[in-house]
Amino acid sequence: QLQASGGGLVQAGDSLRLSCAASGRSPSDYVMAWFRQAPGKEREFVAAITWSGNVPVYADSVKGRFTISRDNANNTVYLQMNSLKPEDTAVYYCAARYGSVALTRTWNYAYWGLGIQVTVSS
Repeated sequence: QLQASGGGLVQAGDSLRLSCAASGRSPSDYVMAWFRQAPGKEREFVAAITWSGNVPVYADSVKGRFTISRDNANNTVYLQMNSLKPEDTAVYYCAARYGSVALTRTWNYAYWGLGIQVTVSS
């Protein structure tokens, strides 16, 4: 089970941190990721991180602005979002897949949390 939190309404240039708490199996068993879906668009990959956390993967659109991290002791993954832009406005989803490779397709992930809204005003 995945429970995301931390969304909200911010202005362009602001920062926001999303959290996703996972329950269930050992964190060493799975990769965690964030996806997002803007109105009228398909769900897209944002970032993913393996259990070790030493090889995060990012979408080009967020590189240098977003940072994914995880706290395995607390089964939680974070998405620190800096320099937010209006085009970052979307519903953000936390996802998990069993394995050790940080893949980027929605169908790679079997477990999904409920989405949370992030709105960036200009």
